[in-house]
Amino acid sequence: MKTISPRNKTIRLTEADRERLKPQILRPETPCSAEELTNKIICGDLFEVLGLLPDGVCDLIIADPPYNLDKQFGKTSFAARSREEYARYLRSWIPTLCQKLSPTGSLYICCDWGSSSAVEEVLRENLTILNRITWQREKGRGAAQNWKNAMEDIWFAVKDPAHYTFNLDAVKQKRRVIAPYRDSSGPRDWEQEGEVKYRKTCPSNFWDDITVPYWSMAENTEHPTQKPEKLMAKLVLASSRKGDLVFDPFGGSGTTAVVANKLGRRFCSVEIDEEYCLTALRRLEMAVGDKNIQGYTDGYFWERNSSAAQNRAKRTTTKKKKQ
Repeated sequence: MKTISPRNKTIRLTEADRERLKPQILRPETPCSAEELTNKIICGDLFEVLGLLPDGVCDLIIADPPYNLDKQFGKTSFAARSREEYARYLRSWIPTLCQKLSPTGSLYICCDWGSSSAVEEVLRENLTILNRITWQREKGRGAAQNWKNAMEDIWFAVKDPAHYTFNLDAVKQKRRVIAPYRDSSGPRDWEQEGEVKYRKTCPSNFWDDITVPYWSMAENTEHPTQKPEKLMAKLVLASSRKGDLVFDPFGGSGTTAVVANKLGRRFCSVEIDEEYCLTALRRLEMAVGDKNIQGYTDGYFWERNSSAAQNRAKRTTTKKKKQ
């Protein structure tokens, strides 16, 4: 039996966890109201569940579907196919999913370089695309005969380009200033916190500050394609308000639901694998006493591995323990 390091923080379920959490899973068989969906983890096939959800109920949808790759997800799997076949797969659920958006709602869809063009094509048939986010995914060993794949895309689309939520100030980043400039009035466009000089910058559509969860991070699970909480926090903060309903049709281990909960939003998540549903519920339990999101402190996102962010997080944790 493989020995697990005491520093390994990966969330693993016990039999007691499964027994306690299983009754909390929602398994709808008839149409649901918005109230019945609020703050629920749904276990079921998305193609069956979508028809049971009311139209126009979601303020924000964040979808992380299977990329066009051979991949095993717990007890289910996805098989790579041609681009045309993958586009047909997307068309089998994206139009119905878009019907669940409110008139001012936003939709984000995650993908990689191989599936990105198909996602754009199908998404453009249903909504107005406003941007494509590319984020640096620093994980993996690389390839012997090709460039290492170290990026992923997120397409951003809305129902009404004249009326949608975008909270710019909520997603600004603190970036360290390498060469601070001063004039006669003092610091020019930068501030200082302890020994760190930083500038509050507007977010771009290229994100190089994301750390993919790994074994020593408290948010890490055994899901093979888990997204970082920091990544989802940017989407939730930018495109929803407190109290809004955030919907995740491919819930996985619950990152979107957990982040929405931590940030004061309502959530609903659909996942076909019961074990991942239970993991999501366990993470939601853990979030009751811990609202921290790695890399996000005092209302700002910090650069990857920023000592300022780490020190601030440590001070916040220490303060809570003393209280």
